[in-house]
Amino acid sequence: MTIKTSRRQFLERHVQGGVALVAAARSAFPRRTAGANDRVNVGVIGMGGRGCFLSQVFAQRRDVEIAYMCDVHPQRRENGLKVVYEITREQPKAVSDFRTLLDDKRVDAVIVATPHHWHALATIWACQAGKDVYVEKPTCHNIWEGGKMVEAARKYNRVVQLGTQNRSSSYAKSARELIRSGKLGDIHLVRVFNMFCRKPLERTPDARIPDGMNWDTWLGPAPERAYSETWFKDWLYFWDFGGGLIEDDAIHQLDLARMVIGRGFPKSVYHSGGNLAFHDGVEVPDTSLVIYEYDGLTFVLEQTWWAPYMKKTPESIRQSEVLFPEWFPFNDSVLQIYGTNGLMLLGRHGGGWQLYDRDGREITRDKQTHQAMQEAHVGNFVECVRSRKRPNADIEEGYISSAICHLANISYRVGNRKLEFDPGTGTFVNDREADRYLKRTYRKPWVVPEQV
Repeated sequence: MTIKTSRRQFLERHVQGGVALVAAARSAFPRRTAGANDRVNVGVIGMGGRGCFLSQVFAQRRDVEIAYMCDVHPQRRENGLKVVYEITREQPKAVSDFRTLLDDKRVDAVIVATPHHWHALATIWACQAGKDVYVEKPTCHNIWEGGKMVEAARKYNRVVQLGTQNRSSSYAKSARELIRSGKLGDIHLVRVFNMFCRKPLERTPDARIPDGMNWDTWLGPAPERAYSETWFKDWLYFWDFGGGLIEDDAIHQLDLARMVIGRGFPKSVYHSGGNLAFHDGVEVPDTSLVIYEYDGLTFVLEQTWWAPYMKKTPESIRQSEVLFPEWFPFNDSVLQIYGTNGLMLLGRHGGGWQLYDRDGREITRDKQTHQAMQEAHVGNFVECVRSRKRPNADIEEGYISSAICHLANISYRVGNRKLEFDPGTGTFVNDREADRYLKRTYRKPWVVPEQV
């Protein structure tokens, strides 16, 4: 199935009467749009590590003003304020409820850097409030709500960019062009590696909610439960809040593979593996072999959470314009693209790419630093806020890449079974058990609406 077909089926289902909806939204919401000489006013939602990092990148731009910093935890709000003040010598407003910044008509755009379970509702509410959105990966906590995010972006004519920064990389674009030129021949296999190492999780008991923290808002759409450091700090390991390593990290490589090869939803997905190394109560798998089948092409994801000898590309190489990783055998995140005429080794986040011919000789290469790529991605978003063009990592592309991560997790959750997903209907083919995981039960009032 091609990406073109998937898009058409998706939009037919999710954006019925799309032209009329956009026209109505434009007339009904005559909101402020940043002009060429204005600074883009930004509110940041979620001041953990990623939120603070993005605040730095945005704050370094002279055409951006960080107007708000939002987090339910007071210490994290303070951390965020310090990050921005050190760069700008300006003090953003600090709030605990992000609806405050959504109500401010001076705010042009928001950054959503919350745990996964909040991405969809924060993005949809922002679109409804007339804000553009830079949302961290994955797009969504489940496939259904990801569709609603695309629907909201189109209905309210919003720019929504996913934080998959490889899509703004010059070397990713050159890799795509080289593949399109036919230099590699016919491509039938892509191997994606995502090999990491973590410590066993130490579960903590229920405890008193920290002073000043709004735990109910942090839970949001997730089921009610008592506060624990486990949920607050290690949420990624539990289905109510996150989707594990594939949704938080491997999405970068899978999205990059989709970008350069030009594929959308797979015909089928099969997950093999489970919690083989750790037995510490974590719900997401620590070992995954995932096979995505396309017409004439197979994507294979190999992922572990327990391999200390697999190493990330060193920062000295990621920030270099001339140095390349040692791809074999210990690079933890390489993409191997096998063509009938050549092999491309492609790295994320500043890794660059190298092309080898039939005799194993390098014939060409390209590179860009990780910092330049990240700055380009933020720059692309800011430019699109002004121009109203679609960004490099548009929400629809982000939805598809996030969805294929969800498909792998669903295959695992139904007992490591091969699944076929129909993007036209948004359901699995004759599999009601798998369909149960397409959507969550939302806790009121934090409900993703049927009609956005």
